[in-house]
Amino acid sequence: MLYRTAGQFKTSYKADMALFPVRQDAVLLAVILALVWGVFPLLASEFAFQTLLIPILIYALAALGLNILTGYAGQLSLGTGAFMGVGAYACYKMVTLFPWMNPVVAILLSGLFSAGVGVMFGIPSLRIKGFYLAIATLAAQFFLVWLFEKWGWLYNDNASGAIQVPNLDMFGIYVAGPQASSLVQYYVVLAVVTLMTLLCINLTRGNLGRTWKATRDMDIAAELIGINLLRSKLMAFAVSSYVVGVAGALFVFMWRGAAEPNLFDIPLSFRVLFIAIIGGLGSILGNYLGAILIVGLPVVLNTLPQALGLPISSATVEHLNVMIVGALIVFFLIIEPHGLARLWALIREKLIIWPFPH
Repeated sequence: MLYRTAGQFKTSYKADMALFPVRQDAVLLAVILALVWGVFPLLASEFAFQTLLIPILIYALAALGLNILTGYAGQLSLGTGAFMGVGAYACYKMVTLFPWMNPVVAILLSGLFSAGVGVMFGIPSLRIKGFYLAIATLAAQFFLVWLFEKWGWLYNDNASGAIQVPNLDMFGIYVAGPQASSLVQYYVVLAVVTLMTLLCINLTRGNLGRTWKATRDMDIAAELIGINLLRSKLMAFAVSSYVVGVAGALFVFMWRGAAEPNLFDIPLSFRVLFIAIIGGLGSILGNYLGAILIVGLPVVLNTLPQALGLPISSATVEHLNVMIVGALIVFFLIIEPHGLARLWALIREKLIIWPFPH
């Protein structure tokens, strides 16, 4: 009933390939955008901003960058956390070397440094793939975290070895640092994530996206029909690392406020990978669904027992969170490898033909 398509005719190939082939999809997206841009900021508390809204957007953006590389181009990567660190440290150096620089511009430019590093570590993908490529990106993870610890210039030779976000303003309003409000940071993160999502949607639906999918499905056949694998794979590493680098800058400047090198260690890479797997590889929507689940699950596990009056310790809640996330990963890998995005697609198909069974 809600997804009735009666009267929605397609009379051209362009209409058939539209981003929203069903009018209700556009209406649903408009409702979601109205909620995240207008309703949630007015109703959310400081707790909701810092534990749900801002981290969900940042983790979704990081998973989107990983999905470009793994879900669309088929190149495995276990170094996402380190590439996020490159973006964070690059942004920190820019705002300290050039205090007059607009912080949003610095965040967007930081992705370029991450893209350069990603291309450098993506060169082995031309000769190796699969498990061996994952090990190569894991080596990049360990090397970059080591570099963050040992190269004092990156953190201005701070005695603590950490980077501390200074107060940064834009048009007289603090957008980062101790004096910035969560509402302003939320809108900055939302604007950047919206921009990056639009960029990725257009790239994956264009010629470059089709090139990535051909490389993912069968690289030898793709090369036989004239696809340049060198360009395809390195572009995937560049775009993916750029998006991940921007997410890393947002991660530190708009949420954490400070960072040590071990913040970008392997657990962060696995967390982003879990979001991509549970949400659905090769999907834009899945990154947001996976981030909502992974970020929201610990909050629910912490608040639900208290609301029900159940005496559960915080350590038990942490163990439950790890167990549930692990079980979900196994479930989706076995039952539905395409994740939450595919489950939503099945529900949508059922709604379109309802009340008929098939």
